[in-house]
Amino acid sequence: METKEKVLEVMREAGKPLSAGEVEKLSGLDRKEIDKAFKELKKEEAIVSPVRCKWEPAAK
Repeated sequence: METKEKVLEVMREAGKPLSAGEVEKLSGLDRKEIDKAFKELKKEEAIVSPVRCKWEPAAK
């Protein structure tokens, strides 16, 4: 599974906005990989930030 897909899956399962640190704890992925995935997901508008420093999947 690609890192971006894993990050989105963890966010959906949590059901609430998450920080990169929380995604790291829940997924076991490397923080650098999570930051890279967040950057790409933001660019693709696949995640949104309802609260500062917290992210959730964008509603489609």
